[in-house]
Amino acid sequence: MDGTVSGTSHEFYDYNNYRMSKPEACLSAAAAMAAVFVMAYVFYRSLLLSALLAPFGLFYLPRRRKQQILRRRDALKQQFRDMLYSLSSSLMAGKTMESALREVRGDLEILYPDPETAIIREVDVILRRITLNETIDLALKDLAERSGIEDIESFCNVLVTCRRTGGNLVEIVKNTTNILGDKMEIKNEIDVLLAQRKFEKKVLNAMPIALILVLSMTAKDYIDPVFTTLTGRLIMSAALLLIAFSWFVSERIMNIKV
Repeated sequence: MDGTVSGTSHEFYDYNNYRMSKPEACLSAAAAMAAVFVMAYVFYRSLLLSALLAPFGLFYLPRRRKQQILRRRDALKQQFRDMLYSLSSSLMAGKTMESALREVRGDLEILYPDPETAIIREVDVILRRITLNETIDLALKDLAERSGIEDIESFCNVLVTCRRTGGNLVEIVKNTTNILGDKMEIKNEIDVLLAQRKFEKKVLNAMPIALILVLSMTAKDYIDPVFTTLTGRLIMSAALLLIAFSWFVSERIMNIKV
């Protein structure tokens, strides 16, 4: 479920928040708790201890929300760039901003048939606010604040200033479109370069678990002490913490923002 805030006549989507539906929250929590339970059992071989540690999987829910927020922002940024391409063409044809936005609405329907697509929904909100005698400047500022996307905020602020001072709207839209396009191309190139490294990271994170499972099946007498003695449990706890730390560090390294 998308986060929304109430407006005077309709609801505005807040891209800085994400509210999970009950089924999604329950499914995510159950999957995370099951993963923690299995991980704990692999390292401790104790059903009781694994069950006690399973609730730590609930700490995954904030991360899930953050992932959904980033996913929605990335989708909105790409859709916003497509909107600017159409808006630029309409402005170059001599249309006013209001008329151009109405024409953009039709172009976006061709690119995104789903009427619930974020950018179509936002254009509808802007056009609706215009019909309610609100200024387009106010509508754009509101979108900028709710999006939480720096590029959209910069564009909307510059566009509002330009409209007030009589600047060249066409050039602003064209420049913003080119900048967004360049940023997205760079991000795609980075994602391609990191794809293999991300796969290697997953393999390396899984190797200690796989090693424990292999030893448990092939050298049971050798590895049993780490599951039955206090020293062994402490060693396994330290190993589990190191694995978690390495996963956290690798995630931070792979998180390259453009």
